[in-house]
Amino acid sequence: MAESRMQKPPKGYSVRTLPGFAIVAIFTLITLYAPIAILVMFSFNAGTSMAIWEGFSLRWYQQAVANEAVQDAAMRSLFLALVAASVATVAATMAAMATTRTRHFPGKTMIYALINQPLMVPEIVTAVALLIVFAAIKVWTGHTSMIYLIVAHTAFCVPFAYLPIRARLETMDLSLETAAQDLYASRWLTFRRVTLPLMWPGIVAGLMLAFVISLDDVVITEFVKSAGQETLPTYMLGQLRRVVTPEVNAISTVILLAGAILVSLFFRLTSKRG
Repeated sequence: MAESRMQKPPKGYSVRTLPGFAIVAIFTLITLYAPIAILVMFSFNAGTSMAIWEGFSLRWYQQAVANEAVQDAAMRSLFLALVAASVATVAATMAAMATTRTRHFPGKTMIYALINQPLMVPEIVTAVALLIVFAAIKVWTGHTSMIYLIVAHTAFCVPFAYLPIRARLETMDLSLETAAQDLYASRWLTFRRVTLPLMWPGIVAGLMLAFVISLDDVVITEFVKSAGQETLPTYMLGQLRRVVTPEVNAISTVILLAGAILVSLFFRLTSKRG
């Protein structure tokens, strides 16, 4: 009996057993989420004050919906995010297939680094670089459409779409694809009938994550956009420079809710195992 007790493996280390862990965790959560909770609460404020509660009202949501500038910026943001996320997801899917369904080759690690570079480089650096390149192109061509914003957002969103797609591919059972090819299925048929259905949750998760990133982006958009190309985040930034009203809180709450729903769906999809 004594020997069996001595041979039992030690219990795993848990950070929750450290003294003061609960206090630090509670303080961190309050610091992170209290400002967001206050923002949401004052979006329902009946008055114009950003600090004094004057009663419950939906007037600022109604005002935001009726605001033509908000409507224009919201439609532009949705269009930009949808196009950029779609293109980025297609590119990320091809990159994930090329880096997980091939044998190891020289330079594979460098390819990983290049794909994930936008995650490692500060966003302001990427924004300045894009500004320099696109400014030169605009001067040379005289073309100032939204194509620059689409290209910039697509380039920035590729690694965000790539990570869940690659993670999905790495957890998939290769024997299913091997069995399909053993049964004389072509590579394209194997991809269409076996690989694609299994990796579909990762593709949808990557699309949603890229969509949220594009929809919320401020820095790159602020540097790349031309006149009359305000998105919802840059419109809100402009409003904050002039006068702050609970209308900004209402718009922020809607964006927060949409982002929370999409991120929840993202984690739901990525938690599935094929």
